[in-house]
Amino acid sequence: MKAIGNIHLIWRKGKGSRRFSVGIIKRNATEGIRFQYNQKEVAEAQKQGFTAYEGFPDLEKEYTENVIDIFGQRIIKTERNDIGNFLDFWMIDRKYISDKYYMLAYTQGLLPTDNYEFLADFNPIQSLAFVTEITGFSKIKVDSKCLDMGSSLRYELESDNPNDPKAVKVFTGELYLGHIKRVHCNVFHAAKKKLNLSVHNIEKNGVLRRVFVKVTI
Repeated sequence: MKAIGNIHLIWRKGKGSRRFSVGIIKRNATEGIRFQYNQKEVAEAQKQGFTAYEGFPDLEKEYTENVIDIFGQRIIKTERNDIGNFLDFWMIDRKYISDKYYMLAYTQGLLPTDNYEFLADFNPIQSLAFVTEITGFSKIKVDSKCLDMGSSLRYELESDNPNDPKAVKVFTGELYLGHIKRVHCNVFHAAKKKLNLSVHNIEKNGVLRRVFVKVTI
């Protein structure tokens, strides 16, 4: 799957906290799937309480066995009654449903029981289409009436952002909404032409709580 590069293991202390890329999962034809912690980010995350991911206790080791089997436990079971809705939400190509690396990249491996997510460093190929999320709604209050399902959004590259030179700001008209998730923002900088951004799903309660967006070329 040419659209998917490395997958970053992201950890944060809690909602509204900074995201740390504490590890990277890599796949290639000769070496298979490997995982290694990002020492610099781990050191910073540990100050906020990060500990090793279960199954990968050694922070200095490169893991080469059972990597995708362990991380793949986060992927939804295909036997579930609501699997169709889940696959549709994440825009999953059914022919890759048994590919755990693909599924982890596209569904982000989100669980309500911890603060991990898996964010792929996507490549700007012609067929690219994935779902990401706008961050920042825990810090700002935006009236939910300002967005509709399917609405087109615009974005601006924020190369001078002191925290992340790959940051991407998202707007509806002139109204600032937030930023594209860390790592997912990389493809906006790598693309040679403007990407398409539209509202995919909204969670609201008078104000916007979560906004998922569809990214396509």
